[in-house]
Amino acid sequence: MQKFYFSFVFLCNSLIGFSQIPDLPTPYNITPSSAFPVPRTITSTDIKNSIKFPNAVNSTIDSKVQQLNEALVKETQTHINEQIEEQKKQLYYRQQEKEFAQTYFLPSLSDKAGATAYYSAFENLSKLNPEDYSIADATFFVENAFYNNDKSFQNIYQNYIQKAVKIIRSEITKNKISDDDNTSKNLTLFQYFSGDTKQNGKIVHKATKYDFDDYWGAKDYSKMFVSKLMRTNTGQCHSMPLLYLILAEQIGAEASLVLSPNHSYIRFEDNDGEMLNAELTNGMFTANSFVLNNGYIKSEALQNKMYMQNLTKKELLSQTFVDLASGYIHKFGYDEFVGKILDKAQQLNPNNINAVLWESNLNQERFVKACNNLGINPNDKDELQKIKNFPELIAQLRNINGQFDFIDQSGFTQMPAEQYEKWLGSLQRAENKQRSDEILEKIKAIEAQKRKEAQQRELQQKIKKVIPKKEAPKVYWIPLLT
Repeated sequence: MQKFYFSFVFLCNSLIGFSQIPDLPTPYNITPSSAFPVPRTITSTDIKNSIKFPNAVNSTIDSKVQQLNEALVKETQTHINEQIEEQKKQLYYRQQEKEFAQTYFLPSLSDKAGATAYYSAFENLSKLNPEDYSIADATFFVENAFYNNDKSFQNIYQNYIQKAVKIIRSEITKNKISDDDNTSKNLTLFQYFSGDTKQNGKIVHKATKYDFDDYWGAKDYSKMFVSKLMRTNTGQCHSMPLLYLILAEQIGAEASLVLSPNHSYIRFEDNDGEMLNAELTNGMFTANSFVLNNGYIKSEALQNKMYMQNLTKKELLSQTFVDLASGYIHKFGYDEFVGKILDKAQQLNPNNINAVLWESNLNQERFVKACNNLGINPNDKDELQKIKNFPELIAQLRNINGQFDFIDQSGFTQMPAEQYEKWLGSLQRAENKQRSDEILEKIKAIEAQKRKEAQQRELQQKIKKVIPKKEAPKVYWIPLLT
């Protein structure tokens, strides 16, 4: 990946002025009254009698009272001054934080119509138990946020799942598949996607088809959704495997999501312990060699377990948070809320390459925005040297280049759209079709043999339960000889 570069660096601090200090309250002193009444007729005796010399005790008390009052006023004034200083500090810090955020972080898009639905979806996903949750619920939160929590969406979503489960369970019952037969249940589910399902001579569900038109959702992001697949019976490599997992969850079948470059598919274990790759985009079973032969999986990616690994429930939930962030970005753009979603995704799975890629884009958006705020052209090498005066910009740039290194070392490679279509179409080659048919025939033969053995065991159980009736001993009449 292309990196941003700059030369020498030194740090500096900037100062922000104080706001005007409010006027302080005017202090006042408290002194005791000392006025006495004067007689109307004044004589020398009266004058002598009227002269009052200060009492030593009263004078001492008055002095102490005044000292206490002065101390109280001083203490009050000190407390007021401390409060004012604290208010000045808080005001300074808030102003500094505000200016810092305005300069170095992306503005919030929470005021956009429909953004609050994504905040609600994030809270709902965060409440899920990463080890035990409903994939149907998690997927619903993501897609319902895109439709701004449309009340009718939930009914449509639930009704389709219930209808599909009813059809699949009916097939399981018709074929007498036991509840612990994971292979047969997965095979039934696979056939629900890959072929037409008939019941009572009528087609109740047609095979799902791959939608090659805008399959990455560049023009219409809802093309990525399970709900779009439900509505049109056409989807792509994101929606098809997710719907498969939702239905597998409903019928009690175990299956996993597996990632490869720009692609995902289903894997489940057969009764012989062999892992089978179910490619829903073409309704075929594939070998691992088919995925490896796409030419875009490096050895580093395999060593880092980035691709061709069964995702755990926790890792799948991490990917669900990435889907939430992706929908938000496509609908509104980048802001700091996107970073919050991606942080959660990486907490669940630090090796989630999709989360790292989106976060790398977010950090680049943030860096470019900050440079523009500071009058720096990030695409000009000479201009870029000016970031030496802004330590935060230096930290952001180092973070971006560090993520570039992580992505390069992970083994990630972007598969171009034309190469992806070419590779996907190669599934129809004769050798791949033959391999798929062989796998399918093998599974069918094993399942047929299992059902035959099960029927024989059931018949033996019935025979064992039949207890022959006890017959009374026969009595033969022997005639007497005469």
